[in-house]
Amino acid sequence: MHKKPDAAGITAGRAFRDQRLEATGNAMAVVRVLSPYVGRVIVANPMQVKAIAHARIKTDKIDAGVLAQLHASGFLPEVWVPDEQTERLRRLVARRNQVVRHRTRVKNEVHGILQAHLVPKCPHADLFNRRGRAWLEQQVLPDDERAAIARHIREIDRLAEHLADLDRDIAREAVDDVQVRRLQTITGVNAIVASGIMAAVGDIRRFREPQRLVSYFGLNPRVRQSGLGLAQYGRISKHGRSHARAKLVEAAWAAAKAPGPLRAFFLRIRNKRGHQVAAVAVARKLAVLIWHLLTKEQDCFWACPALVAAKQRQLALKAGAPGERGVGRRGSAYAYNVKELRNSEQAAAENAERAYELMVGHWRPRGPKRRTDATKEDRL
Repeated sequence: MHKKPDAAGITAGRAFRDQRLEATGNAMAVVRVLSPYVGRVIVANPMQVKAIAHARIKTDKIDAGVLAQLHASGFLPEVWVPDEQTERLRRLVARRNQVVRHRTRVKNEVHGILQAHLVPKCPHADLFNRRGRAWLEQQVLPDDERAAIARHIREIDRLAEHLADLDRDIAREAVDDVQVRRLQTITGVNAIVASGIMAAVGDIRRFREPQRLVSYFGLNPRVRQSGLGLAQYGRISKHGRSHARAKLVEAAWAAAKAPGPLRAFFLRIRNKRGHQVAAVAVARKLAVLIWHLLTKEQDCFWACPALVAAKQRQLALKAGAPGERGVGRRGSAYAYNVKELRNSEQAAAENAERAYELMVGHWRPRGPKRRTDATKEDRL
């Protein structure tokens, strides 16, 4: 006669099969160490665990018990563990973002020095290109400030070399990725943006609907509602992958400048809410579009073939592909150099933009639905 196991035995068996830990900076390294010895390693979201089980006394023993109880009851908020390739791409994208932020800070310090000494704005488009630096040398500044600017310029050049190395590594990871190429068919999305999005998303199948992907990027609005009252929508939540959200906003600004339905959508929102809200709205629409393209394995319908080929060729060159000049044949991105083809693709995009404007031209704003006495009786 077999003895029925008690609750402690069941919990111990589950603990032997599943190992639980909270997400930290070295969580992925701990996952690799524990994986050979357990059936599955579960990484918990520390912010959600804190919201569910807040404790006044916090020790490692108490935290381990809380994680075990939440897992046994099915309330443990898990974090998706990426595969090795996605994890490597995430590290590269994160390092590139750090270099870009550092370079931006150094450039701002140079602008701050110029502003402190009432130096007028640089007449050239970029202060740090060849013409801008020549103009900068002609300005009258104290010796110590000029020495500081020289140090900042050397730091900017060093960061530019690091950025080129990271771009090459990212290009090598993404040049053969079909999903990265598919995302580049969207207007405003280049290889760097597509790589950053895929590094954050990983497996698109873990998002059952586009709204989940929007929430993952933190582009969903905050909602406050009590009882049967009207829901109040606020700013975006900004919960989730901040790097990917920044990439989507960057792509939204680029799409707002190119002809197509996305620019028409941007202009429609801008006339009502302003530039910033319109850019975030386009970023949210891009997230929905990305979900549909990846799940259905289709390219964007309004893609420009010549422009997509040019993007892919530029990505291949960054990855170290040899040049195609002098081999007696035209390259894969030759069509983008033909003015007639570019103009035809631009005309098609402009037609799509006008079609969107005609489609939404008859739309009228609809207020909140009011509850009448008849509807109240129907509910009763």
